[in-house]
Amino acid sequence: MSRSFERHARTVTLLTFASRLGGLARDAALSRVFGAGVVMDAFSFGFMVPNLFRRLFGEGALSAAFLPAYARASDRDPTLAQRLAWIVVGGSTAVLAGVVLLAELGTALLAARGALEPLGARLLMIMLPFAPLVCLTALVGAMLQVHHRFGPTAASPIVLNALVVAAAISAVLLRVTPEEGIRLVAWAVLVSGVIQVAWSLVALRRSVPLGPGVRSEAAWRESLGVARLALPMGLGLGVLQLNTLLDGLIASYPSVIGPTILGFDYPLGEGSMARLCWAQRLYEFPLGVFGIAVATAIFPALSRQAPDADAFAATLRRGVRLVVFIGLPASAGLMLVAEPLTAVILQGGAFSAEDTRETAWILLGYAGAVWAYSLNQVLVRAFYARGDSMTPVRIAVGLVGLNLLLNVTLIWTPLRTAGLAWSTAICAIVQLAWLMRAIARRVGPADAAAPRILDHEVRRSILRSVLVTAAMSAATWAALRLLAHLPAEHGWWGSLATILILVGVGTVVVVAVARLQRMPELAWAIGRADRPGSPTPSS
Repeated sequence: MSRSFERHARTVTLLTFASRLGGLARDAALSRVFGAGVVMDAFSFGFMVPNLFRRLFGEGALSAAFLPAYARASDRDPTLAQRLAWIVVGGSTAVLAGVVLLAELGTALLAARGALEPLGARLLMIMLPFAPLVCLTALVGAMLQVHHRFGPTAASPIVLNALVVAAAISAVLLRVTPEEGIRLVAWAVLVSGVIQVAWSLVALRRSVPLGPGVRSEAAWRESLGVARLALPMGLGLGVLQLNTLLDGLIASYPSVIGPTILGFDYPLGEGSMARLCWAQRLYEFPLGVFGIAVATAIFPALSRQAPDADAFAATLRRGVRLVVFIGLPASAGLMLVAEPLTAVILQGGAFSAEDTRETAWILLGYAGAVWAYSLNQVLVRAFYARGDSMTPVRIAVGLVGLNLLLNVTLIWTPLRTAGLAWSTAICAIVQLAWLMRAIARRVGPADAAAPRILDHEVRRSILRSVLVTAAMSAATWAALRLLAHLPAEHGWWGSLATILILVGVGTVVVVAVARLQRMPELAWAIGRADRPGSPTPSS
């Protein structure tokens, strides 16, 4: 059904919300136990590499190339789909395991030569095997999505969060050194990968039979097609992830390499990597709960509708409207509550008030483009659904130079580490404009000057979402100013009360203004069908 993705988006949103809450609990435990210093810099550096594998291969190129092929095969011949899945999952797991083995050897060599700080190298070597495990989880999750089961994969990060929190608490109870404690956390990450794979396979067994299936030449041809599609996708996503890697290397340089560069004092200090990662997690909360949830749920629908230009364009327009309706208020709200939110989640124990201010300053840079990050997720999947993997590649390549230039420039300004966040936000907005122009040419009618995606209904919806955001921002800012002049309890409870009041005010205003404008996006956001007489996307 062309509009059923909102219901699936609601399922993914609720489970992702639960897992992201667990992620916040994980960050709260790590920040209080280890603080923002060399130890957390080393852990963030070590976790960054397997996390890039997950984004690049698991949730990126392999899943994006595999899902449409598996969906088509499932519709035509379930036996063919079973064989295809066996070939792709088995082959990609073997290749990734080989890559991880080479990475382990390379890390050991660099550490032996003193090119990497020992703690960071040890943590990286512990967590590297997490990469193929989480990629396998994502591939099995793509199969589950085709069978309309979005829950298990969306909920699997709960395992990671729970084990990391348990490891951090154990470090306190056992009274081990920070270095020993962070190694416990790294082992917890690896164990969570094993559990996530087992959980996903159990869920898949309830939907489809597991095993190699019957040998089929057609399955091998399909798997080669997946590989040919995944390679350029991997290049495009690799360029995007290169930006993330560059951000991490720039931020972690003083802790992993040293305090100077080419004889000059480095502009960033120890703890920059940890603060950057925590700020990323805070802005990724609304991005994961709403933006990626919509993109995940809409991808199977777009893949099936790719041959039907009208249905494809209608679903994509609907996705754009929904993401803008959610993303704009989320961006504005996150900017307004950056400091009290950071204090509630992270401050305490080894994480000081100064750490809170610096992390909130970084978060401010990321937060302004949550809507753009979310839309990019949807638009890139739209290209992949139509089998066009090269356009996102070309766009991504064009952004690498801009991101690097902004990074190495802005860190020498008063922005410091926050300059990395502002660079990411600026590049995301440029990428969005580029993608939108390109997708309009791909799905727009040849004889029409106006693009089919940003049609009259979509433009009107965006304008209404801007009005909703403006009203919400004004009300939330007024509440923030009022709270600042009232006697209130300071510390954690005061920050929590401030957050709850501001979120409540913002939510009420968004719902009220959306209802006054009779915006159907409000119903879509909670997974409900349109009411009779509600506006619908134009064809």
